[in-house]
Amino acid sequence: MKPIILIPARLASTRLPNKPLAMIGGLPMIVQVWRRAVASGIGEVVVACDSEAIKQAVENAGGRAVLTDPDLPSGSDRIYAALCQIDAQKKYDVVINVQGDMPLLEPKIVAVAAAVLGDSEVDIATLAAPLGAGEEDDPNVVKVTLQSPATCLQQVTVGRAISFQRRMATGDRRLGTCYHHIGIYAYQRGALERFVKLPPSENEKRERLEQLRAMDAGMRIDVAVVDTVPLGVDTPEGLEKARAMMSS
Repeated sequence: MKPIILIPARLASTRLPNKPLAMIGGLPMIVQVWRRAVASGIGEVVVACDSEAIKQAVENAGGRAVLTDPDLPSGSDRIYAALCQIDAQKKYDVVINVQGDMPLLEPKIVAVAAAVLGDSEVDIATLAAPLGAGEEDDPNVVKVTLQSPATCLQQVTVGRAISFQRRMATGDRRLGTCYHHIGIYAYQRGALERFVKLPPSENEKRERLEQLRAMDAGMRIDVAVVDTVPLGVDTPEGLEKARAMMSS
């Protein structure tokens, strides 16, 4: 495999304006994420952004960023647009989407997601962790149910996703084991190209979960289970929590 890590970032955020440029540990959030993606050691890292301010922040830190259309509807569309810009020759065959709001991301879990695509039958790989207390009934925590039995890859449990949901139905646990989904994705390049050209599915629109579009189209998603959930910063409260964690 020849992977590339792409980090989508945009200034517009209803709950936390200018989120990528919020300072954490003396650096903009997007730079903290970029540094951790680089530390994974698995390939080139590029930020796909919608503004010159984000691009300049990344470049000032020694990174690479490309501008994409501010009106693109999702992070997946943004990373695909960036990929087409920087790799018209298609030298990269695996694309890893690392969210731009995970400033405390552990680099090792990015490499875990990429390793799952060593199985050429897998279209998309993603991550999950055991559910925490109270998360089963929290619609803000996306749950993924894995088909049993799971397999083992480099001492990590890997299973095929059979459903993603915000609220766990009574039968979910009978289908397999449920986990807390982590929004980091690794795509076979062809799978990403196919995915962004698909129209949103009815399940996707109902649950507001983009990955259901892929599942409804028959694409295979495998999930590696890790032991940590990266803090996602979406609100002023989350930003203060990240700053406190970074300082400690």
